Amino acid sequence: MAVLLGSRSSALAERSEVREELQARIRQMQSTRLPERSLPLLDELRPLLPEGLRAGATYSVTGSTSLALALLAAPSREGAWCGMLGLPHLGTEAAAGLGIELDRLVLVPDAGARWLGVAAAMTEVLGLVVAAPSRVTPAEASRLAARLRQRESTLIVLGPWPQADAVLRATASDWSGLGRGHGHLMSRRLRVETVSRGGRPRSRVITLPTRGTDAAASPAATEPPLRLAPDPTATPAAHAS
Repeated sequence: MAVLLGSRSSALAERSEVREELQARIRQMQSTRLPERSLPLLDELRPLLPEGLRAGATYSVTGSTSLALALLAAPSREGAWCGMLGLPHLGTEAAAGLGIELDRLVLVPDAGARWLGVAAAMTEVLGLVVAAPSRVTPAEASRLAARLRQRESTLIVLGPWPQADAVLRATASDWSGLGRGHGHLMSRRLRVETVSRGGRPRSRVITLPTRGTDAAASPAATEPPLRLAPDPTATPAAHAS
């Protein structure tokens, strides 16, 4: 019996040493982990995402394609390569009007049934990708999110997305620059509701510069006229999951 007890004690001690060694390695990895890298934002967008546009994160944008494109503007100006997937009717003039450098913009109008594979391939080589989503399962979204974190590529999805790090929802808009039968569209105001994972919803009216009509917007992304007064009927932004 004494021999058996001694063997058990030795095994327990060995397990404890292994556990302590693993814990020490984990603590060392955590202490040396690099901080998350943030990408630049237009001044108008900074209040919506105080933590910044994070490399390796996924954002869901609903209600306005222009809002999604505006997230690309500042990184594009600073040299980032960007991509757009599944937007066959995108107006490149609208993208340029928001400040996106067309020389560093990759367009894939339609990926067909291979949407997920094409999206993964684009995030391998591009810093930011705006995509009109295909149907994906939560497991597929998780695998893509892991690849994004590894490559430090940011995905901006036009519509709901499983496990989004933040949701931005345009609830109303209006334009400036038009007179009575004359003038040019110069800027666009949006009321945007934002909620980050684990954070509180916030709402703000922003102004986006633009040239010409909103060629980037699709009929499904049309917003009601903007009301600057509080709107008690506004639907709260969906929480990121």
